Amino acid sequence: MLQVQYIKEHKETVLKGLDKRNFKDAETVVDQVISLDDNRRATQTSLEATLAEANKLSKEIGGLFKTGQVEKANELKQQTGDLKQKTKELSDTLSGIENELTALLYQIPNIPNELVVKGSTEEDNEVVFEHGDIPSLDSDAKPHWELAKEYDIIDFDLGAKITGAGFPVYKGKGARLQRALINYFLDKNTAAGYNEVQVPHLVNEASGYATGQLPDKEGQMYHVTNDDLYLIPTAEVPVTNMYRNTLLNEKDFPIQLTGYTPCFRREAGSYGAHVRGLNRLHQFDKVEIVRIEHPDHSYAALDGMVEHVKNILEELKLPYRILRLCGGDIGFTSALTYDFEVYSTAQKRWLEISSVSNFETFQANRLKLRFKNKEGKSRLAHTLNGSSLALPRVLAGILENYQTTDGIKIPEVLIPYCGFDLIA
Repeated sequence: MLQVQYIKEHKETVLKGLDKRNFKDAETVVDQVISLDDNRRATQTSLEATLAEANKLSKEIGGLFKTGQVEKANELKQQTGDLKQKTKELSDTLSGIENELTALLYQIPNIPNELVVKGSTEEDNEVVFEHGDIPSLDSDAKPHWELAKEYDIIDFDLGAKITGAGFPVYKGKGARLQRALINYFLDKNTAAGYNEVQVPHLVNEASGYATGQLPDKEGQMYHVTNDDLYLIPTAEVPVTNMYRNTLLNEKDFPIQLTGYTPCFRREAGSYGAHVRGLNRLHQFDKVEIVRIEHPDHSYAALDGMVEHVKNILEELKLPYRILRLCGGDIGFTSALTYDFEVYSTAQKRWLEISSVSNFETFQANRLKLRFKNKEGKSRLAHTLNGSSLALPRVLAGILENYQTTDGIKIPEVLIPYCGFDLIA
């Protein structure tokens, strides 16, 4: 969430950033925020003045009673009653203004970094890096959903029977390969200095608001209504919320965390061949990396996270590219996002397998995540996160790009984790 003071002091910068995102009625919304905040401040001033006057009269009344001036004291008591009523009215007005202001601020996305270009769709994203040769496959090469059925390693129909579409069942070597990828990703992350955590798979409403999933993505989250809890769409939510309402010291930076969780997304309205098989699921596994950084170092940290994911994909020997997302495609909470895509040779298309983002102070403001600098002043920290990695499309890429006439080879780096080198 943007800070009101930042909006007021950098109005043109905010409007320029919102224009990159194609945010409708930006100037109207920003002017409403400024007007509401001015009204809030004026109401707060009136409330404080009324409370001060009431306190002054109370002291006078006590003195009058002590000196026997009962009639005059009772007159002042009538005035304090009027002031109490005025105080209640001002308090209610202030609360209403604050709620309206907060609701409006929740509608405003983060301001993109200057590197982000204006754009409307994913076609406007910038390719900033590409690595690896696309393998040559036989003319009869198959997409992963056919390979999964042929080798009986993923059963989409059985998952649909148990739950519904988008909830696959991994079997035999498919399940072992899935587990191998999780362990490999976690080992790579912990070796790079990330501290592994295991977190809840359900979060409360406050956690959803703190990291920006609510109210922006409410329709995409599974809601357990009786308990008012949400199934997590990503480990980013519970991991980052570990530091909600926290005051850090500069010496605490950097904070580097990694965790594996299943993820749950409704993905309402997603249909067609482009979401077939593992391309888009309602439940999938993902290993996440999260960093909490000093504002002066967060973009160097972002570059480090990008290099870390690049190293993993190069060890897996999968052809990939990196996109810098445009204003129309960047996430609501992000200031700058790099997407990683693996090339699916059998499908002849790129598949997104990771996003690495810097949220700057946007999440920290919602989280109330601050730190004390050397001068003892409180500042908002910067938060970052990235997939390291999301499993379904990585698995799809492995199955399709490593298929041979003898079976599906296992990437060399995963063989010690799998205990086998071929799915046949």
